Amino acid sequence: MIEASHLRKTFNKGKVVAVDDVSFSARDGQITGLLGPNGAGKTTTLRMLYTLLAPDSGSISIDGIDPQTDPLEIKRRLGVVPDSRGLYDRLTARENIRYYGRLQGLGKADLARRVDKLVDILDMGEFIDRRTDGFSQGQRVKVAIARALIHDPRTILLDEPTNGLDVMTTRSLREFLLRLKAEGRCVVLSTHIMQEVAALCDRIVIIAHGRIAAEGTAEQLLQRSGQKSLEDAFVKLIGSDEGLLA
Repeated sequence: MIEASHLRKTFNKGKVVAVDDVSFSARDGQITGLLGPNGAGKTTTLRMLYTLLAPDSGSISIDGIDPQTDPLEIKRRLGVVPDSRGLYDRLTARENIRYYGRLQGLGKADLARRVDKLVDILDMGEFIDRRTDGFSQGQRVKVAIARALIHDPRTILLDEPTNGLDVMTTRSLREFLLRLKAEGRCVVLSTHIMQEVAALCDRIVIIAHGRIAAEGTAEQLLQRSGQKSLEDAFVKLIGSDEGLLA
């Protein structure tokens, strides 16, 4: 479970406010969506959760642990699929995944078993032993997800994972995320795509201009906004037409 309280992050000596007083929770066995237009502060918020950035103020608790006081333990507990997939192009997909497994301290036999399981679940058999240089966007995302899950984390953070994916790969990824939810994991999904939110998210946190504009279930947001579609609700709740992105 994740608890974020009054997070604030600025850049350029405080002149640019990326995240301003953001508070939300993400529970086990649920998919929590961070929904907002590009530049809203979603990625900055995720980067604070997985310790890449330190908040200027506010607090974070992940399974009762503060990332600022025990960042290594947080890295053991989290699986992260960042906006930049960051694969090593000279390594094969299998070698990329194995490398991260070794960083997590997995033994050879356990690592091989987990790689084989993820290859099967994510349908990577055709390209698992190819170098990742030249991979399609969908293939790169699958490798990044397998890499993030190799140590069997209970909490998974994904930053706009379906960007650039075709329809079938997006559908497969959505089914996989629902599987993670069914296993009781805590999944946080950053996106600006309405269809993803409607199909996947138990709770939605709408971020605009670095602040929380609204949060709740899809039904609650529709009731609060008085709108019939989630897209119309989003636009009304953030008070702008910039939400019409997907």
